[in-house]
Amino acid sequence: MTKPPFKKILIANRGEIAVRILRACHELGIRTAAVHSTADAEALHVKLADESVCIGPPSATESYLNVSAIISAAAATGAEAIHPGYGFLSENASFAEICGQCGITFIGPTVRNMRLMGDKARARTTAIKHDVPVIPGSEGAGTDPDEALEVAKGIGFPVLIKAVAGGGGRGMKIVNGPEEFREAFNSASREVEAAFGDGSIYIEKYLPRARHVEVQIVGDRFRNVIHLGERDCSVQRRYQKLVEESPAVGLSPVTIEKIRESAVRLARAINYASVGTLEFLVNPDTEEFYFIEMNTRLQVEHPVTEIVANMDIVKEQIWVAAGRELSRLQEEVEFRGHAIEARINAEDPFTMRPSPGLIEGFHTPGGPGIRVDSALYDRYRVPPYYDSLIAKIIAWGETRDEAIQKLLVALDEFIVGGISTNMELHRRVLQNEDFRSGRVHTKLLDTIRLVDEQREVQQKSGTSKR
Repeated sequence: MTKPPFKKILIANRGEIAVRILRACHELGIRTAAVHSTADAEALHVKLADESVCIGPPSATESYLNVSAIISAAAATGAEAIHPGYGFLSENASFAEICGQCGITFIGPTVRNMRLMGDKARARTTAIKHDVPVIPGSEGAGTDPDEALEVAKGIGFPVLIKAVAGGGGRGMKIVNGPEEFREAFNSASREVEAAFGDGSIYIEKYLPRARHVEVQIVGDRFRNVIHLGERDCSVQRRYQKLVEESPAVGLSPVTIEKIRESAVRLARAINYASVGTLEFLVNPDTEEFYFIEMNTRLQVEHPVTEIVANMDIVKEQIWVAAGRELSRLQEEVEFRGHAIEARINAEDPFTMRPSPGLIEGFHTPGGPGIRVDSALYDRYRVPPYYDSLIAKIIAWGETRDEAIQKLLVALDEFIVGGISTNMELHRRVLQNEDFRSGRVHTKLLDTIRLVDEQREVQQKSGTSKR
């Protein structure tokens, strides 16, 4: 039996991603330590870990973002490494630096990589330096609305205001003309300052009907970088991804190869050594593509890539952090079939507001080609303090049509009682003619009467919590 890369890993996260990492660790023979807030004392990741430490009250600021508490938990449990998952501290370079100073391995990229690519303006400059196309936009970032307005006028409206720090659509605003620019800029700056501690903003040309295509890459400390194919994440609501699939449908093989090559070239140029994702916008009419940012962490949607490329990305990430070379060369990566992921959120189907509460009845779908990543169980109480994502259903098929049909069946089988979810939203998307035909773009949901149709369905059948 191969010696485990670490004896014990502390998982600095919660929910389905904490469970996902726990399973990978246990399969590698690594003991696990979970951290949790007081609100998560009964969470599944706490029950499955070898040991657990309470790190603070429900507020994420005082628990999952509490660097000193997490480092103390690692020291108390004797963890050699920390896996941050996604969100929370996963892209916090200062946290990674502190881990290193304390002799703890941060399972992620180098501090230099995080600071270079975590700053969207610096990442853009780096892409330009290495001949990777970018959207017309500001050369740097700032907090002065008047200077930014002049930049926006030079680019031409509409423009997109974006935060330098963070992600998840925070601070992102579309501005159609100069008269509304200052108010939008100041609002975005305040929002990201509160969320990430950095109110810096930069400006990009806005592409109203773009496709969002990203490339999963993995690099090691020996300058080896490979890609694991691309994902299409165009189906979004309020800049939050809803449905992700691999491979991207409807783009020419030449364009796909150019996007993949650009991602690998940029990652190799910065000596990237971990799991990462480079995101691009694609003009569906011309197939011109533009780099927009890099996520220096594990992605929510990594399962679709794992299934199509037949690689456990979390295990690979852990091995790379321990100093091992990549397990495969690029020519050894084989892609098979099609995978689609639906993000299931605990939210009201009409207002889109979070719907926390007690789970009263829980059943996951199954069958060949179906995977469910979740931390739910019957009688578990979904807390109101964190992200509303409660599960991911991933369907694999030999063809895209087969994967879509399997996912629709899985949605029908999935029972989450006691709270509201967005499953009906997913059914409507998967049955939409444009989606089925592969005509996807970031404004697809604007063309679907989702709320009205859901209301009609519920009025006919009675209120449903599924």
